[in-house]
Amino acid sequence: MSLWYQERDVKPPGDAPPHLTIFDTTLRDGEQSPGCSMHRQEKVALARQLERLGVDVIEAGFPIASPGEAEAVAAVAAEVRYAAVAGLCRTREDDVECAARALAGAVRPRLHVFLATSDLHLEHKLKITRAEALRQVAAAVGHARSLCADVEFSAEDASRSDVAFLTEVLQAAFEAGAGVLNVPDTVGYALPTEYGALFARLVAAIPGAVFSAHCHNDLGLAVANSLAAVAAGARQVEVTINGIGERAGNTALEELAMALYVRREAMPFVTGIRSEQIAPTSRALSAITGVWPQPNKAIVGRNAFAHEAGIHQHGVLAHPLTYEIMTPASVGVPESLLVLGKHCGRHAVAVRLRGLGIVLSPAELEAVTARVKELADRQKFVYDEDLLNLVASPAPVARLLRYHVVSGNHVLPTATVELDVLGERRSASALGKGPLDAVLKAADTALGRPGRELVELHTRSIGHGTEALAEVLLRVRDGDNESTGQAASTDTIEAALRAYLAAGAAAHAIPAATGPSVACVQEVLS
Repeated sequence: MSLWYQERDVKPPGDAPPHLTIFDTTLRDGEQSPGCSMHRQEKVALARQLERLGVDVIEAGFPIASPGEAEAVAAVAAEVRYAAVAGLCRTREDDVECAARALAGAVRPRLHVFLATSDLHLEHKLKITRAEALRQVAAAVGHARSLCADVEFSAEDASRSDVAFLTEVLQAAFEAGAGVLNVPDTVGYALPTEYGALFARLVAAIPGAVFSAHCHNDLGLAVANSLAAVAAGARQVEVTINGIGERAGNTALEELAMALYVRREAMPFVTGIRSEQIAPTSRALSAITGVWPQPNKAIVGRNAFAHEAGIHQHGVLAHPLTYEIMTPASVGVPESLLVLGKHCGRHAVAVRLRGLGIVLSPAELEAVTARVKELADRQKFVYDEDLLNLVASPAPVARLLRYHVVSGNHVLPTATVELDVLGERRSASALGKGPLDAVLKAADTALGRPGRELVELHTRSIGHGTEALAEVLLRVRDGDNESTGQAASTDTIEAALRAYLAAGAAAHAIPAATGPSVACVQEVLS
């Protein structure tokens, strides 16, 4: 019976498919990704979430790296109650003993010993012979086995090693007491056919051992290679949350787990992963590291269940399986997102409006959809507040004609803004506490809406150098209503002003001008 069933005191069905052990190395290999280091408390918090997710093994770190790392591994070992906790160590006696001490408090400790086996690493990095490598592996694994019942050995750079020598090393490790033999594609070099063939040969050569796959994503093949290894006999896969790790990262846990779930008729294996915890675990890691997956990242990217193209939106609304091979809820995402952008269709607009309690006639819906597309061309996405304003008044409101601002560290900031408001030319001037404050107050005066409040503003550079575009996204509150605006320009003040004007200024809310133009200076400094 597999370890997963034993740990949870659950009896597997009589015809249960083979169990695949999920070895999570987010806290070790994943942490080696630039910008993803974690202190002790963060490692412990993430380890708790990894247990909730249902991983079988948590590699907590590399204890010999530093006293702080050893303390972090010990803290994780003391916290985790169900999963095995692994500590990485080189084939050195002090490494092995340091890892053993750090894992002393673990319910299920595992010592993970590694040594490179490719001639490239042996000659240029380790500067040892094959014979010395064999001696080190046998000695270190034997010592580890005397300290811990569960030992894993990894042949670093296995996919570029001489297969005959690799087999000899793995056989020596197995005979010395390593029950798990890991065959890493350390630099992401292998192709799935090659990696699968390597596992088939090794599994046949060393019966009784549990073989493990550890893949990097340098060619974007980490998950494909891992699946090929499983098909060829691997019964453990080493993964990270969000696929983080050295260089291009590691096999992504979420992608592997959901590939096995969705294609279980082709890959009949079970894991202990509670898939509804995938999205919460991804968010927990990102909150700790500050590194979020790219929007189109499989399973956990913010666009993984988002649909903008009209034909896709229509299909998903008719039946989710038309464009979704798994439900958002299955990975812990609340619902699919129908993005209102320039590619959206009237079906998605109608659904979003119904969610806001609004039902339009077909003609009204067509008109609002056209306005959504027009607005999306300017600010990329249309939010609920924008949609409500478009329904309230579909006509365009204000267009920037020109602005002028005078500012400096010894100059009182003054701005003049000229707008086209529903075909009417208006201008206004204002003082401010800074150039942005002055120009936005002048815009509000020209619009006749001095009560608007800038709630938040975000700016990012599009490109490099001082001439790069500045993209501004901001949110504005006007009474009980909030709306967003987005614009870009090489002039940051102009981008902010255009975004401010785009932020949900409904036509019916713009007071009529008292004359052909509004000209005033607003005193704002106390």
